[in-house]
Amino acid sequence: MLPWYGVFDHLDYQVNGTEVILSGQVISEHAVTKDDAARFVKSIPGVTKVVNNIEVLPPSRFDDQIRRAEFRTVFSQSDLGRYTMGAIPQVHIIVKNGHVSLEGVVMNQMDKNIAGIAANTVPGVFSVENNLRIG
Repeated sequence: MLPWYGVFDHLDYQVNGTEVILSGQVISEHAVTKDDAARFVKSIPGVTKVVNNIEVLPPSRFDDQIRRAEFRTVFSQSDLGRYTMGAIPQVHIIVKNGHVSLEGVVMNQMDKNIAGIAANTVPGVFSVENNLRIG
């Protein structure tokens, strides 16, 4: 439904009655995803209001370099490459001003730990927040 949604984007939502609150981040190249997501949610029967709090991350060469390095480092680890498979990636790497957060769902605590350790080895990163959930 969202053709530009990728590994460097993360979307989340909360339902409050008939209101849906969208949050997360998308890279500037995928800014259209913000509006597409809101439009799609508005079309769901029963939804009366959509609050679109999705942040469009500012363009940054520095952050783009970190994104590529994080992708190579995290997904080259044994067993983590499988999280890039499918139409919607299960693990998302969000980079904003040199700060990294890992978002999404992994199968077990070991995969979460490996991803966090690998993400922390990338040079130039100011901090890593491992928000991966086990599911």
